[in-house]
Amino acid sequence: MDLTPFVDNVRRELAVAAEAGGAEASALAERLTAPLASAIRLALLDALSAASDEITRDLAPGSVEVRLRAGEASFAVTPPAVEQAAPVAAAAPEPPPVPDEEGATARINFRLPEHLKTRVEEAAAAQGRSVNAWLVRAASAALQSSERATPPPSVSGGHRGVQRYTGWVS
Repeated sequence: MDLTPFVDNVRRELAVAAEAGGAEASALAERLTAPLASAIRLALLDALSAASDEITRDLAPGSVEVRLRAGEASFAVTPPAVEQAAPVAAAAPEPPPVPDEEGATARINFRLPEHLKTRVEEAAAAQGRSVNAWLVRAASAALQSSERATPPPSVSGGHRGVQRYTGWVS
């Protein structure tokens, strides 16, 4: 995505506003537009990054990343993987995800062994994702699979014990 048209539009608007102040204000506005161009580009990239984070939260375990190459922003979209599951008779539909109250992100710090950190970085790079996007996707997928595996609560409010039998009956 070329940000130049957006930066040029801000320059034109600044020039129009400065014309109201006369020739001296116009000259000042013209001198300010060059240094402001990089600040405007940075602000636009911040806005695009915030938008991609919000989209990633809604798309999880899929992701959207903003990438900057040669001064041009581009998007890398990874749709959620489609699971191929065997049809289940009368399967209950999954409840919709609970929306965030304010849609805000939270920052956490955690420690992991160096060998695990290296593997996470390699896995993220192999999928063309940042480590953060990869971890968000992995956490979302893990929570979804654990929610499916959790047995339903019994009528008394406790958890029903799971009993499994294998073998042949004759």
